Amino acid sequence: MKTLIFVLFSSVCLGQSDQYKQILISKKLGKEISSYTKGYGIMVNSGGKKSAIVDSLGKITFEYPYKSEIIRLSSNRFILKAKEGRFNGKTTLIDPTGNQLIPFENFKYRTWERKNRLIYSKAGKDCVYDYDGNLLIPFYDKIEFASENRFFVKKEKGWFIYDFDGRLVSDREFEENMHFYRGKTYLGKGNYQGEIIDNNGEVVNTISNHYIDNINSYPYLITKNPTNNHYGIIEANENKIVDEIYDQALVGREYIYLLKEDKVSIFSKEEKKVFPTNFYYVNHLFNGIFKTIKDYNNPKIAVIRLNGDIIFPKEYDIVEAVKVLGEDFIYLSKNGEEKIVNRDLQNILEEGYEVKRIFSDTFILKKNEIFYKFSVKDRKYEELPDIISIKESDYLYYPKDNFPAAIVCKNKNNLYGVLNSNGKEIIPFIYDNIFEFFPANEIIVQKGNKYGSINFDNEPLTDIIYDKYSSDNKKLKLTKTKTSEYVEFTFSGNRIF
Repeated sequence: MKTLIFVLFSSVCLGQSDQYKQILISKKLGKEISSYTKGYGIMVNSGGKKSAIVDSLGKITFEYPYKSEIIRLSSNRFILKAKEGRFNGKTTLIDPTGNQLIPFENFKYRTWERKNRLIYSKAGKDCVYDYDGNLLIPFYDKIEFASENRFFVKKEKGWFIYDFDGRLVSDREFEENMHFYRGKTYLGKGNYQGEIIDNNGEVVNTISNHYIDNINSYPYLITKNPTNNHYGIIEANENKIVDEIYDQALVGREYIYLLKEDKVSIFSKEEKKVFPTNFYYVNHLFNGIFKTIKDYNNPKIAVIRLNGDIIFPKEYDIVEAVKVLGEDFIYLSKNGEEKIVNRDLQNILEEGYEVKRIFSDTFILKKNEIFYKFSVKDRKYEELPDIISIKESDYLYYPKDNFPAAIVCKNKNNLYGVLNSNGKEIIPFIYDNIFEFFPANEIIVQKGNKYGSINFDNEPLTDIIYDKYSSDNKKLKLTKTKTSEYVEFTFSGNRIF
C-alpha cells in the first residue's frame, strides 16, 4: 500500500478526494495534516507546537517559527495565533503563504459561515474586515451580524444597519439590534403595536391592533392573545384571517399548522383558508398531500388530502415522500408489504418486488432472490448479475449529495464489493466483509482476520493490517496491538427515515 500511495502522490493527486490527498500528504511528510481542502492543509510540527500550511504537493508554503496555532477560515484564508516570540498571545489573518492581511494584535473575531467577513473585537470595540484585510467598518461600540448580508452597528446608544460592503443603508436609529429573516424583522412598540421592517430600515407594514408572535410566513402573521395564549393569523395589513382560538401555531413553507385540543387544522397560504382534520398532526408530502403522525391511540400513518379526504387509511408503518430524477413519489410500507406511488397515486411497481434502496436517480429492488435496478424514466427492470445479497442498512432513501450513492453487496463467490446506484462496480469484490457507517463516506474492509479502511471512491485510507476497529459519530479507530490509527468521518445530510 505504501508503494501505491507514493505512486499516486507523484501524479499530483489529480481526481482524488480532499480526504485522500490529506492522507497522502501526511504519509509523504510523516506528519499529520488536518483541514485539507481546495489545495491547502494545516500541519502541526515540533511535538505539536509549531503550525504550518502545506499545499497539494506537500510543500510547506508557510511555517511560523515559534509555537503557534493555525485555524482555517476559508479555502485560502487562515487565522494565526502566536503562542511564543515577539507576538506571543496575538492573532493575525494570513493567506496560504503567511502574508499578513491584518497586523498581529490581541483581538477576538466572529465570522458568518461562507461569507468572507470578520467582526474584529479589541479593547471593547468592534470593527469589520473582509478576508483581504480591507477595513469595511471602523471601530464602534458594538457590531453584530443581522443576516447573511447585514450588520447592526452600535454608535453610542443607537443601532444602525450596514450592508456587507460597510455602507450605511439607513439613517434610522434603533434601540436594539435585531435579526432579519428573509429580509424582514418585527419591531414591537408595545400595546399591540409594532412595525415590520425590511433590511434597509424601511417600514413595510405598521401594526396597530395585534400582538405579533411570528412573521416568518409574511405576508401572513401569527398573532397571539397574551391573556389566554391563543394564536390566530392576520395579513400584514391587519385583515383578520383566523381567530385567536388555537393552542399552537407552527409555520411551514406553504402551510401554517394550527393545533387545538389534539387536532390540527391546516391553513393554506395559497387558498387563504383553514382546513380542519381529525388528526393530531400532519406533514406535507407534496402537491397538497399530507401524511399523519403516529400517536398513542394509533401507531400507524395515513395519507390525506388538504380537504381531509383519506387517500390511504391509517394503517401504514412508514410513509415518506421521495424524489427520483425530479419526479415525486410516495413510499408506503405496512406489514412488510411495500409500494411506491406517483403523483397520480398509482403504484409504479409490479407485484412482489421488495424495495431495498431509493436513490436520487433509481430504485434498487428484489424479487425471488434476484436484485434489480429499476429505471424511473422507462419503468424497466434490469437484473444486477451475480449479486446474492445486499447489506442491510438503517437508511432506505439516499437523497442526492447527502449520502454516498453506494450499495454494499455480496457476490456468488461470497466476496464483498460496492455498486453505485446504477449497478456499476465502484469497489471490487475482493473483501471478506465490508462495514459501512452511512451517511459517512468511510468504510471498514476485511481480508481474513485483518481490517483496514477505504472510502466509497475506493481510495485506501489505511493499510489492512489491524486486528480490530471501533467507531463513534466522528471517527473510526483501528487498532493493532497497542498502536491505533484514526480516520475522521466525512459526511453531510441527516437520516431520512
